[in-house]
Order: sequence, then structure tokens, then C-alpha cells
Amino acid sequence: MANQPNPAPETAAALARPAAPGFPDRGVPLFSTFNRLGLWTLYMKEVRRFFKVQTQTIWAPAMTTLLYLMIFTVAMGRGGRMVLGVNFASFIAPGLIVMGMMGNAFANTSFNFLAGKIQGTIVDYLMPPLSNGELIIGLIGAAVTRAVLVGLAITLAMLLWPGVHLSVMHPWAVVWFGLMGSVLLAVIGLITSVWAEKFDHAAMITNFVITPLTMLSGTFYVISNLAPAFQAVSRVNPFFYVISGFRFGFLGQSDIGDSNMAVLNGALYLGLLNVALLGALYGLLKSGWKLKS
Repeated sequence: MANQPNPAPETAAALARPAAPGFPDRGVPLFSTFNRLGLWTLYMKEVRRFFKVQTQTIWAPAMTTLLYLMIFTVAMGRGGRMVLGVNFASFIAPGLIVMGMMGNAFANTSFNFLAGKIQGTIVDYLMPPLSNGELIIGLIGAAVTRAVLVGLAITLAMLLWPGVHLSVMHPWAVVWFGLMGSVLLAVIGLITSVWAEKFDHAAMITNFVITPLTMLSGTFYVISNLAPAFQAVSRVNPFFYVISGFRFGFLGQSDIGDSNMAVLNGALYLGLLNVALLGALYGLLKSGWKLKS
């Protein structure tokens, strides 16, 4: 066998030359622990993606939510109806706000990997030096950012609507249930984008899972009006705790109860559910299921 040619003197000298000051040695990973720069870059990329079309991603949901408010308040009559001690418009307003936040968090993450798999750009997420945890934090962080912006836009529109009176009674409940609801739907959306192979699959989850759970969560009614069997079903629905807890933050009362201790169990339930779903999502990304095959 012929001997392999020796490398050129210039190449050998370059390999032997020590790394420049401030740079790691050749072959040593630059990001050995936590890639803050990569995480921030991914987060800003996702935020800029939806912010470029903010008319569609932020302001359009506010208009859609106002249509819900107008239709239901008109259907209940001009005089209105009192629910939980407030008029009907003020009763459904918090639920509509967090419902818009959750829906847009799901829409943001359910598009990520799915569009990449269809367009062949999935490597833009898988090739950068980002761990699975950093990938999850960046994508879900951007989705929650969009959800918060949508919530602020809807709240502003609600404050301008006649008959709606919003005042924060328990700030912790508004923040916790708003964020937990957004994280919950962002994680479900990301799991959907990993599983789905075409946009029809994501639309199926929206139509047959997200929309029914949202509409049956007590957004437009109190569950005490339901039959006992349906009340039991509603209390299993995690969306019910998001809606009721968020409403408690504004009105000081909800289907769960009218005290902090009564709402605390729902808050813990959502927190534990999100931890479990995040663990499942991490396992899916680590296995590369439907992403690397």
C-alpha cells in the first residue's frame, strides 16, 4: 500500500499552531454547558418571525375576541345578565383574554417543526449547538411572549368596550394562570409539530382537541349550571382551571372558589401537568422521533 502523502508544510503548521487568545483549542467544544448566546438567538429569531406579521399574529386575535364578546353580550340582551355578581360582559372578558393567549401560544409552536419538516428546513433547528432543553426554552419562550402580547392587546380592546369592567383583584392568579395556560398550549403545540407530518394533522388537533376543551372550559358559563356528570368532566379539563383561575385574578371569585386557598389546588395541578408534559416533550426530542428519521 502506498504511503499517504505528508500534509503540506503550511497545513501542518496551521494544525500545530496554538489557538488565538480568547478562543478554545481546536476540537474543544465552545459551548460545554449552557449556550446562552444560541438560546437568545433562537428566541429572537422566533419572536421576529411572528412580529413581522403582527397584524395577523397579535392584532387579529384581539379583533376575533371582540367579535366573541359582541355576539354573546348581544345574545344575552341589552340589559345583560348577572353572573358571579358581575354583568355577563365582565364575566366572560377574563376567559376570552386567556383563551386568546392560549390559542396563539399553540399556533406559534405547532408551526415550528412542522413547517421545517415540510419545507426541508428542519436542520435549522437540529444542527445548531443547542441542547434539547435550550431548544424547548427558546421555542416555548417565544410562544409565551406572543401569548402575553396578544393578552395585552385583547385587554386594551376590552377596556374600551362598553359594559366591561376589569380590575385586578389577585395579581398572582393573573400572572400564574396566564403563564401556565400559555406554557401548557405551547408544549402541546410543540408536541403536535413533532408528531404531525402535514398541516392537516395540526388542524385536526386544533379542531378535535383544543377547540372542544376550550369551549367546554367554562369560558361562557359557570359549571354549576351543568349536570353533575358534566361538572365532574369539566373538573378534569385543565383548560377549566386556566379559565377559572385567570377569572379569579380579575373578579375575586370563580367556579373554583372565592379564596386563594380554594384556587391553589388548581394552580398546583397546572404546574405539575406542565412539568409532566415538558418531560414528555424532552423525551421526544431526545429520541429524535419523526425528526431525525
